[in-house]
Amino acid sequence: MVEITAAELQAAQSIFGDRLGLAQRYVEHLATSGTERGLIGPREVPRLWSRHVLNCAVIESQIAHGSHVADVGSGAGLPGLCLAIARPDLELTLIEPLERRVIWLQEVVDDLGLENVTIMRSRAELAVGMVDADVVTARAVSALSNLAGLTIPLLSGKGEVIAIKGRSAGEEIEKAAKVIRKLGGIETSVVVVGEGLLEEPTTVVRIVVKKPQKIT
Repeated sequence: MVEITAAELQAAQSIFGDRLGLAQRYVEHLATSGTERGLIGPREVPRLWSRHVLNCAVIESQIAHGSHVADVGSGAGLPGLCLAIARPDLELTLIEPLERRVIWLQEVVDDLGLENVTIMRSRAELAVGMVDADVVTARAVSALSNLAGLTIPLLSGKGEVIAIKGRSAGEEIEKAAKVIRKLGGIETSVVVVGEGLLEEPTTVVRIVVKKPQKIT
């Protein structure tokens, strides 16, 4: 079992509720087969709850009920599987190009019985037109100036991008502003999530997208 502190347990109970057991099983997958297959570094195991799972799961508070969420570059399921566990009302499409990661993700989804998850082996840019998402999430994928082009097109003209970022989020927004506007982003902001719940709250960049309707 991966150790969990009292504070982490309290946060996990708040976020996952009666699905906490599923979250614990997911963490065990990350700590065992996830590290064995190179999806998570061995040094990260003691920090799986705080730095990875809770850091990702807390963004569920930013997503509307019943949304279809596309998670770009899903990797070890961060944040995609965290959201699927915390929010059974969401429909998740995990987009991941590497076969070994796709195989691992499917094994975990099958073991946890997550019926709200579809795994797509694809690059994000090739999934455009195949996914019609309300929200697109990403974590540790790319700088925002590049990430905007990988995420916004998956929204089919309307929705939100929620990208987990670090302290440089504001600087990234400045550098990406022109690209975001060109792709239909009408509002970009930095949101801090999990204050009072996590020792280190999560910083996200939120992009509201609404492309102008073409007049025919």
